[in-house]
Amino acid sequence: MAQGAGQDNGLESVPIASGSVPVRWRVSARARRISMRIDPVAGHVVMTLPRAARRADGLALLRAHSGWVAAGLARLPPAAELRHGGHVLLDGQSREIVHCPEARRGAWLEEGRLHVSGAAEFISRRVMAYLRAQAQVLLPARLRLQAEASGLRPTQLRLRDTKSRWGSCSSDGSIMLCWRLVMAPQEVQHYIIAHELAHLRHMNHGPDFWLLVDQLTPHRRQAEKWLRANGASLHRLVG
Repeated sequence: MAQGAGQDNGLESVPIASGSVPVRWRVSARARRISMRIDPVAGHVVMTLPRAARRADGLALLRAHSGWVAAGLARLPPAAELRHGGHVLLDGQSREIVHCPEARRGAWLEEGRLHVSGAAEFISRRVMAYLRAQAQVLLPARLRLQAEASGLRPTQLRLRDTKSRWGSCSSDGSIMLCWRLVMAPQEVQHYIIAHELAHLRHMNHGPDFWLLVDQLTPHRRQAEKWLRANGASLHRLVG
């Protein structure tokens, strides 16, 4: 989809052949054509219109692909509720959320459960803050270990909240990882880090690249399978 700075016209329920679907309309000065995508985090369709485009043409495109839209939304996992008694993943392990309203410690792991202090309405925000903080500690440390073992040294690591990529490597040797990987099993993290380290030598996905990936990690097939089954659910967590 063409991306760019633009105007967000809010969320709207739009009827299509399969029923009504939530749609967020965007007008972008940089878009050259009408496009649409499904936002896996928010769980709605994003329609992007060039400045000169008519809304009616966007509706026509949406309705012409109503089957694709309905199937894409149906495939999204339900958004997890970060509340007392709910669960969240850390390193692939499910942690029960325990609300401790009288405590003053933010969020902390104790006896295998994630305890959260303060008012109930802040549970989701504090759980997400805890996960981000863990990502800031764990992912850079694991990247350093794998980089040292492989002899492949990135120039820097950036953690971002990306929706379509778990990682990337730029031509200047900088690696980006999605912070949400901290929720995935360590084998999955190992594979994604190995994947990006391999790009330091091969900036493509050719045979030599995949050969190097398989030399750097034994977890490729297992990790790809896990991400196909569970990756979208990591993006559905909000706080």
